[in-house]
Amino acid sequence: MAAASPEYQMNNQRTWPCKSDNGPRFTSFSFQSTKQTTINKPRTNNPTISKPRTSNPTINKPRTNNPTINNHNFQLNPKNRDFSQLPDDVLLKIAATFTLPNLRAASQVCKSWCDGLRPLREAMLFLKYGKRFKHGRGGVKVNLNKALESFLKGAARGSTLAMVDAGLVYWEMGRKEQGISFYRKAAVLGDPAGQCNLGICLLQANPPDSEEAIKWLYKASVGGYVRAQYQLALCLHKGRGPSRNLQEAARWYLKAAEGGYIRAMYNIAMCYSVGEGLVQSHKLARKWMKRAADRGHSKAQFEHGLSLFSEGNMTKAVVYLELATRAGETAADHVKYVILQEMSNTSRDRAMLLADNWRPLPSASR
Repeated sequence: MAAASPEYQMNNQRTWPCKSDNGPRFTSFSFQSTKQTTINKPRTNNPTISKPRTSNPTINKPRTNNPTINNHNFQLNPKNRDFSQLPDDVLLKIAATFTLPNLRAASQVCKSWCDGLRPLREAMLFLKYGKRFKHGRGGVKVNLNKALESFLKGAARGSTLAMVDAGLVYWEMGRKEQGISFYRKAAVLGDPAGQCNLGICLLQANPPDSEEAIKWLYKASVGGYVRAQYQLALCLHKGRGPSRNLQEAARWYLKAAEGGYIRAMYNIAMCYSVGEGLVQSHKLARKWMKRAADRGHSKAQFEHGLSLFSEGNMTKAVVYLELATRAGETAADHVKYVILQEMSNTSRDRAMLLADNWRPLPSASR
């Protein structure tokens, strides 16, 4: 049987470690026009007014020690930065992680960028076709081989998005080494999804390489990738790495939770509840537990239902316990049964109706 993919294993909600244990957008660059604008200078007869003089050699002769720029014969003049002269290979590396909207925006900067970014625009088409075959969209049947073929064509044109999807398909096929290879290519080019997936794969390796895994998870976390922030916090919490650090774990749980990651919301609620890694606060614990419950975390729904029951709010307690039961939390069903015995038929029907009409709030899916 093929090994489970990182995406599948991330969906497991057993996120809180047991006591035994030791998931940037392009906006714009500051361009300066290369055209010289003539400014009419006011006339003056004052002989004391003259052009300012300077003895600073760095202003008169701009210098650069950047070997990459020198090798491409591309000079940056502080008075006139012409980014249209960027070599195509440098431009493709800069834009390798761009999504389609960002790529379109970059292609409109100038003609040389439009020409230089053509391979990445072609990669976006192959990425689109690959997703259709992978998920069975657009009237086509699921076909992993055709999906992989499209992703590989996109990856060959330099798109890290296609590299990550190719890695995912290879992983699902059980070809882990090839999957890791594509994750690493994307990670080196700065793709946060590639960095996160590479880190997870290294943690699951035999033997695991925790040190390198944490290095890549940290890179993705600093870039704001919430799934990596959660995974990094989990490593620090369980002690998978140089050392166990509860304070840092709580800090990254909180960042991921603030970014909308459901499992991090549940874990930071637990941290606040028991005072692990930060100051104990039942108020903040309840806040984050409710947020996780409202976004579909079954354990959070169970915990929040118990909290409402202890406060005497029977109807809402039954709603959350019913949701937890439907999601597979068998213990919630027993508590719900006890509460229902104390409720009228009207209240029971109302609670079940609320549960039937419940819809989860949006959350981060990365």
